[in-house]
Amino acid sequence: MKEVYSLKEAIQKIEHYCAYQERCHEEVEQKLRSMKMDSEEIDQIIAHLINDNFLNEERFACSFARGKHRIKHWGKIRITNELKFRGINQTLINIALKEISSEEYYSTFDTLATRHWESIQESNLLKKRKKFCDFMLRRGFESNLVYEKARDLESSDQ
Repeated sequence: MKEVYSLKEAIQKIEHYCAYQERCHEEVEQKLRSMKMDSEEIDQIIAHLINDNFLNEERFACSFARGKHRIKHWGKIRITNELKFRGINQTLINIALKEISSEEYYSTFDTLATRHWESIQESNLLKKRKKFCDFMLRRGFESNLVYEKARDLESSDQ
């Protein structure tokens, strides 16, 4: 990677970076800083990217929420926290979460919960429940859903 980029070269490189995968403003800013651009140039480039629709926070948030749910099977809490961490505002987070239909959400939750419950090799029911709940909560599913599912799965085991 070369050290100094002209404004034109930087714009070309960052357009490619944004076209390859949806990015949030923060990721683009970090990339530009790593390219040794000063803050005035960064502002100018980001404005250009927004105008030419290379950078769109709402599109990023929606794509992120869909992808993390479908591919990594994350719950809404984890998706929300990750988007907040990336500097996305609450309004856009709410729009993004609407991208996941409740049927798809609960179906994924059920499948993941059942698969994980059956995979836990633990004879002590309390330890099994703790492992199950910890896993599902780490994935970002709501605690009331997790504890209710744990009770259902326990009763079906007996």
